Amino acid sequence: MKIVLLDALTLGDSDLSVFDHLGELTVFQTTDEQQTAERLVGQEVVITNKVLITAQHMADNPQLKLICIAATGTNNVDLEAAEKAGITVKNVSGYSTESVSQATFSLLFQLIHQSRYYDQYIAKKGWCDSPVFTHIERPFYELKGKRWGIIGMGTIGQRVAELATAFGCDVCYYSTSGKNSQQSIEQVNLATLLSDCDVISIHAPLNAQTENLIAAEQIQQLKAGAVIMNLGRGGIIDEQAMATALDTQDIYHGTDVLAVEPMLLNHPYLSVKASQRLVVTPHTAWASVEARQCLLEKVVENIKSYVAAN
Repeated sequence: MKIVLLDALTLGDSDLSVFDHLGELTVFQTTDEQQTAERLVGQEVVITNKVLITAQHMADNPQLKLICIAATGTNNVDLEAAEKAGITVKNVSGYSTESVSQATFSLLFQLIHQSRYYDQYIAKKGWCDSPVFTHIERPFYELKGKRWGIIGMGTIGQRVAELATAFGCDVCYYSTSGKNSQQSIEQVNLATLLSDCDVISIHAPLNAQTENLIAAEQIQQLKAGAVIMNLGRGGIIDEQAMATALDTQDIYHGTDVLAVEPMLLNHPYLSVKASQRLVVTPHTAWASVEARQCLLEKVVENIKSYVAAN
């Protein structure tokens, strides 16, 4: 088989030799909109993380048989066109549960424990000049006894709930689909979650139910000192409203995702004055070494299963 990987750079330093025994592999680090068409010519299998595969691409490449999405989301592939063209589309799920759950706590500790401030204090040799043995300029707080609200109780949300419970948190959740009611954890409405919880983490997809779910009105409902984190998708939180609130409310925000990625040069988060209330990471939560290895193994299995069935 002729296989093309369109955006290998999104996989970091992952070992791509796992594909060697499957066929003739062509690897591109990045692929822009103008390059996609020419790079699909003659290929039977395409592996894409975020590169868009359109109906026109499929029509122009009748030899294309399989589209492997190296991610869970499928919004970068025209699924209806693929079905009509007889092209199989396979995505990957369940590979990043531990990575995203761990990243949730990484964001949280930077905010609730102010670890970034204390690291910078040391780097600037502030402790060397301290008149006493300790320095507790920035207050930090324990998780035990805090109310933790989870928005989106899928596999990742459930794992975060387990970890939060282990820290002694009282956990509740809001179902963005309205269909999830089988958890042993307390289910509440969104307004209750926002107003009651000390820590809120979002683990939901971006869809009609979640787009702009946390806008200015909802941000106003957050309790004083609350930490809200987005480990789901950009677009769930109104970023302009959040940037404004960080400078006017006693709240904290951590996010690994933005509505437009990569981050825009004029993004409102870059102008937040109360920078100690904000931590942004560049969509890395999914990408531990172990998660990327698991992801590639699942892509390989998707290709193998397709071959076995055809």
